Amino acid sequence: MRGCVRWTSLSQPSLSSRSRRRPDRLAKASSIAPVTDGPYLEDFKVGDVSRSSAGRTITQADNIWFSLLTNNQNPIHIDAHYASTTEFKRPLVNSVFTIGVVTGLMVPHTSQNGFALGWDDVKLPNPLFEGDTLYADSEVLDTRESRSRKGWGIVKVRQRGFKPDGTVVLVMTRSFMVPTRAAAPRREPPSPRD
Repeated sequence: MRGCVRWTSLSQPSLSSRSRRRPDRLAKASSIAPVTDGPYLEDFKVGDVSRSSAGRTITQADNIWFSLLTNNQNPIHIDAHYASTTEFKRPLVNSVFTIGVVTGLMVPHTSQNGFALGWDDVKLPNPLFEGDTLYADSEVLDTRESRSRKGWGIVKVRQRGFKPDGTVVLVMTRSFMVPTRAAAPRREPPSPRD
């Protein structure tokens, strides 16, 4: 799958073989996979759609913690008694948290090697509640080379957050900057010292 983190399985040696192994052999292991292999600017094609492979279940602690951390004291997010008196009958998930989770679910497919430029046209067509699981997808709307940053480009995607039953709870446009494969900074995971 394009843009996903790839893991290499390293077998665990037995205790006796581990004690006989020279420590420098682990530091020079060639089987350690790179942190990521993309995506880069040239990987994005208008019309491409990708979907998160995992969902994220939103907990009461997530919702209260995020709301209070960001000083959003609206009782619809943090007071179950108050929320029970509203048309929703239970707390709503903080919409900024929803934006963050949808963005995060799609990072391996979008901006893993880049950085955010902005979010536009954010719409919340249906409520998201504590205990709901959120999935996401992205459709590439536009790509172009940057006029100010050589070797980089700007990608615009339409992203949606949805529940397992397909109910869409968020639709937004997100823009981010990513490098070309040739211009990307090289990322090597650190090696432990013995």
